[in-house]
Amino acid sequence: MAPETYEKLADAVATGRWADGSLLSDEQRAHSMQLVLAYQAKVLKSNEPFTIGADGQMVQKTKAELKASWQQQTPIARFNHDDL
Repeated sequence: MAPETYEKLADAVATGRWADGSLLSDEQRAHSMQLVLAYQAKVLKSNEPFTIGADGQMVQKTKAELKASWQQQTPIARFNHDDL
C-alpha cells in the first residue's frame, strides 16, 4: 500500500468520512481500520503509544515511559512578552 493511501484511510477512519465528505459505512470503517492497523504493524513499525507494533500488539507505555520520551524531545521555545 502506498503511504498516501494509508494516510487517506487513516483520515477516513478517524473522521468517519471519505475525502469527498461522504460517510463511511460500518463495514467500510471496519475494513479500513484493519488495513490501517496492518500497515502500522508491518510498515511503520512505530513505538508510539496507541499504534500497533511489529508484534501485532497495541503499543502501551507507562506514565514514566511517556514522560521520559516527552523530555527527550526538542524543548518548546519560551518567550517573554517583551521579546515579541
